[in-house]
Amino acid sequence: MIGSTERVRWRRSRHCANGTCVEVARIGDQFLIRDSKNVGGAPLAFSRAEWEAFVAGVKAGDFGFE
Repeated sequence: MIGSTERVRWRRSRHCANGTCVEVARIGDQFLIRDSKNVGGAPLAFSRAEWEAFVAGVKAGDFGFE
């Protein structure tokens, strides 16, 4: 269970131009993801291994992102 995320340092990509982005924060070995349009909503939580696998997949082009 994730407690309050009010004091968490959320970051978003510098490529986010229109304000409709995802934000990422880290608490210990957990990585949290939230929608920047709904900052009060519950974030998704991922382990370090899950986050690293996702980032590696993005860098490898596995998701069709350029």
